[in-house]
Amino acid sequence: MPKRVTEKQLAANRRNALRSTGPRTARGREVSKMNALKHGILSRQVLVEGQHYQEDRSELEALHQRFWDDLQPEGPVEEMLVDQIVTAHWRLRRAMIAESGAIAHSVDSGHRKRSQGTHPVLQWMHWRSLGDPIYPMKDCSIGASVLLSYLRPVRADVEEHGTIRAEAVQELVTRFGGQPNSLTKSLETLRLQLEQEPHGPDTARQIKEKALAFVDREISSAEFSKERCVEDEEHKDEALKAAAVLPAADTLDKILRYETKLERQMYRAMAQLERIQRMRRGEMIPAPLSVEVSARG
Repeated sequence: MPKRVTEKQLAANRRNALRSTGPRTARGREVSKMNALKHGILSRQVLVEGQHYQEDRSELEALHQRFWDDLQPEGPVEEMLVDQIVTAHWRLRRAMIAESGAIAHSVDSGHRKRSQGTHPVLQWMHWRSLGDPIYPMKDCSIGASVLLSYLRPVRADVEEHGTIRAEAVQELVTRFGGQPNSLTKSLETLRLQLEQEPHGPDTARQIKEKALAFVDREISSAEFSKERCVEDEEHKDEALKAAAVLPAADTLDKILRYETKLERQMYRAMAQLERIQRMRRGEMIPAPLSVEVSARG
């Protein structure tokens, strides 16, 4: 049973509370403003001041002062509890910064890795491992861009010479690593067909038109593939960014457990402070409820 407080004791507590009204003079109030900094021993120890990472001392001091002004602790016990509240709050803030940092690192690392892409040699090996490299190259924006860079010189050569030259075809084969593929074979087939055309002013114009029409179709196909792939890759990048907005499972679990522990410490200190301050003001406070938990069924 909690011990009952008599009316005489309550009256005495109220009289004592009236005497503890804090500093009344301007000078006294100025001095009291520094109490939080003088007594915040525990919270000062929580400040990280390393060589490569430093927390802002002025922010911690300002936070401590705000709590001090709001909670108005009196005596070493209340001061200790306010210090515990500030410390838990500061560490919770650090946990949220850690979570934001983990998310930023995850998103930035993924973006950097995707922007760097695969090493060119490995990319070529991948395209060639699939047989004809033309089709897999059209399945990604980088591959389509490479195709365009190969086809545009061929078109310029046709514009200059009026037909598809054997040298231009061989140069294209060389660009593909010396191995013929569906594009170079089709180009060579058309070259041989155009060689069989009869010579003449009209025929020369038709030969050039046929050669340009073939190359332009291939360029248009590569441009279409590039636009489609860029759009698909942008959607994929946004999806990967959204997925990376959560930290890794082990990191998130560690942060959540840390936050839960700190919240319990902070709320426990706040409850204890409230109880002590109410008792100091002369209020009758029931004894705290304690529950014993047994593992036996």
